[in-house]
Amino acid sequence: MADIAKVITIIGSSTESFAKAADAAVQEAAKTVRGINGAHVVSMSAVVENDRISQYRTTVNIAFGVER
Repeated sequence: MADIAKVITIIGSSTESFAKAADAAVQEAAKTVRGINGAHVVSMSAVVENDRISQYRTTVNIAFGVER
């Protein structure tokens, strides 16, 4: 039998880095999703204010196991 996973998309943000934005997405998902087993960063973007990045954003697909 094949393994099956569900995937949800979360957008995380951080004022420090793309990595911390991705981690924030995973941590937020973990509050309500059990069995997270993978994260795939789909895209990255940033908010620019006064010629500087003020916020980093990552769109992350979170994969988790499905109970059968």
